[in-house]
Amino acid sequence: MRELDLLYTFLEVHRAGSITAAAARLGVSQPSVSERIARLEAELGTALFTRSARGAVPTPAGEALAARVSGPVDRLREVWAAPVTEPVETVRVGGASDVVASRVIPALAPLTNQGVSLAFTLGLAHELLQRLADGGLDVVVSSVRTPMRGIRYRGLVDEEFVLVGASALARTIDRKRLAADPAAALQHLPLVAYDADLSIVRRYWRSQFGNRPANPVAVTVPDLRGVLAAVVAGSGVSALPRYLAEPAIGAGTVEVLHRPEEAPINTLHLAIPAAEPPTPATTRVIDALAERARDWDVF
Repeated sequence: MRELDLLYTFLEVHRAGSITAAAARLGVSQPSVSERIARLEAELGTALFTRSARGAVPTPAGEALAARVSGPVDRLREVWAAPVTEPVETVRVGGASDVVASRVIPALAPLTNQGVSLAFTLGLAHELLQRLADGGLDVVVSSVRTPMRGIRYRGLVDEEFVLVGASALARTIDRKRLAADPAAALQHLPLVAYDADLSIVRRYWRSQFGNRPANPVAVTVPDLRGVLAAVVAGSGVSALPRYLAEPAIGAGTVEVLHRPEEAPINTLHLAIPAAEPPTPATTRVIDALAERARDWDVF
């Protein structure tokens, strides 16, 4: 668009009546404007202005050129300056509130400037997966992989889970007993659960101790950020993804209560319909999540 830029600069000088005034209107230096006019004059093989005490006075050739190009150049500049708007397609994304807030939204936010609208539905995994199977969602980020007809899964990231509690509760644990029989040593501690099924805590207990926890449940909150807040407040202990618990561990507001030889891992999955290929916008959502997941730490 070099020629358009030269012609636009020429018109600004013609309308402003001087090189200096045109430079101010264009937001460039005076020598830059002079250089553009000189290049245009060289290409056309004729002088377009004469310099005088009054500024830049158009020559007959300059007047003729201004009359010929002012309308077309102004219209082209309007088209060039107008923002390009793409058709907006809405992608319906489901996930747990904590995962959506901390990971999914930051990963997908740039797409909203690229013709993609996002509509989030928050809830528990089995409810969201059923809604996906019924056609009510396009993508679900899920911590469980439930076999369901019409759904296929793609692994995103492995999350390491840690068992944490406030210092006051940690001090009530018999360390010798913890080493010999951890489930019994921890049994007196109240739990903070994600749901009534104790899904996350139960998975930790079974993977590490071989059975379901017999502990009393003090708080149930379907948001891992809420679980962490209850643990920090001393309401009970819970198993949390390390990436979420690490700041509180570093600050000393919670302690790691159990250190297994091999930490329990849970995979965060991307669930999408299996029957039909995803729309272009849904494909962009899938690709963005897969790309950003490479930067998500395991803990």
